[in-house]
Amino acid sequence: MTEELIQSFDSVWDALAETPAEAADQRLRSELVIAVRGEVERWGQTQAQAARRLGVTQPRLNDLLRGRTAKFSLDALIALAERAGLSVRIEIGPAVWSSDADDGAVARRM
Repeated sequence: MTEELIQSFDSVWDALAETPAEAADQRLRSELVIAVRGEVERWGQTQAQAARRLGVTQPRLNDLLRGRTAKFSLDALIALAERAGLSVRIEIGPAVWSSDADDGAVARRM
């Protein structure tokens, strides 16, 4: 009988990312894209009109609306959120991850 290791994660980003920093970056970019996309949809404008309003090209806005987070830096997404009239805040708290100095393994704090 073989034992299978079952892992659980707090978010999909924690499961997909190689490091806690990468997971945090992906999570933040995803949240920003969702927020800006929601605001753009609320405007009820064409992509061309919304792109002009945000100061980007229509293909760039299309990337955002399709959730292509890898094509945007955090800085770019924060700027787009601000141009969309959104307020961006960063909250800082205790780390959810800790690393074991002996073997470099990453473990989740409980």
